Amino acid sequence: MKITCNRQKLNEAVLNIQRAVSTKSSVPALEGILLKAGQNEISMCGYDLELGMTTKIESEVTESGSIILNAKLLGDIVRRLPGETVDLFTDEKNITAIKSGPSDFSIVGIPAEEYPELPSITGETSIKIANSILKSMIRQTIFAVSESDAKPVHTGTLFELSKNKIKLISVDGYRLAIREEPVKCSEEISFVVPGKTLTEVMKLLSDDEAETEIQIGRRHILFQIGKYCVVSRLLEGEFLDYKAAIPNSSSTELIVSTRNFIDSVERVSLIITDRLKSPVRCLFENGEIKLSCTTSIGRASDQISAEISGDNVEMGFNNRYLLDALRNSEGDEVKIQLNGALSPMKILPREGNSLLFLVLPVRLKSEA
Repeated sequence: MKITCNRQKLNEAVLNIQRAVSTKSSVPALEGILLKAGQNEISMCGYDLELGMTTKIESEVTESGSIILNAKLLGDIVRRLPGETVDLFTDEKNITAIKSGPSDFSIVGIPAEEYPELPSITGETSIKIANSILKSMIRQTIFAVSESDAKPVHTGTLFELSKNKIKLISVDGYRLAIREEPVKCSEEISFVVPGKTLTEVMKLLSDDEAETEIQIGRRHILFQIGKYCVVSRLLEGEFLDYKAAIPNSSSTELIVSTRNFIDSVERVSLIITDRLKSPVRCLFENGEIKLSCTTSIGRASDQISAEISGDNVEMGFNNRYLLDALRNSEGDEVKIQLNGALSPMKILPREGNSLLFLVLPVRLKSEA
């Protein structure tokens, strides 16, 4: 293999592909990036047996061929090379020379035959969605994905496709996030994509109107994002019946400035630390939200105005869960629905229902 390519483009591609590579594996090939030189381009692949990523960059190819190079070492070398272009040359003993300007490296590669094959998607359903919409949908639900392996299916986000609609649902036992958008789709299908995969997909998505194609197979999913292709296994298991978890009625409803509510929660959270955890107490009454918090280092209280209708209610919340939901809300104002002190807080946009967050309350100890 003998190629010349732009250093910056190679560096960007290696940085992205590297994220799909195993950092520690008993199979050395899985710690590497597979490089294949073809006609006027070089293709790169990273795969950890659960998530795979491929891309292509333009190159001058003098001699085609393929090699596996350690991802971390290749990334470190390419990032620090001084020249604008990079020459890569692999001999028959899998020794790869990397040259750029006065810098010259020689590293040991692994034969390409040792690289595992990426899964192919069979029996697929396919949809297209704008990059900017998919990016915001993932961002507004990924925070509620479970970090615990107690129920592995909840470490992913449920995708529900129905006639002309896509819905993303994440749940971790303490909160729930739902986001929906119109999309052209002819069939009804649901599947769970690992949170790790969606984090990587979100990093590749731009904020433009270009479209991502999603192909769904029986066990795997493929995202085609520009020149990048991400393949991931799907999670299996029984996902929570989220519809049953959403309260149907509310006894209190309020409209509040999102920014003001965030600032107020952040202020009273200043006395909460990783060691000193305590719920934020919220009293909703007479056009005001009164917030307070007490830990062993002190007490904090604050209040903000809100349009409140219905019963007065006092509830406690985990400050981080409440802030995650508010920060991921769209719009200057949010609508909040409550149904007593022990029912979840329902956070919605002021208009419409494209977004829904549920935050479970924390049982409050009565203050002496």
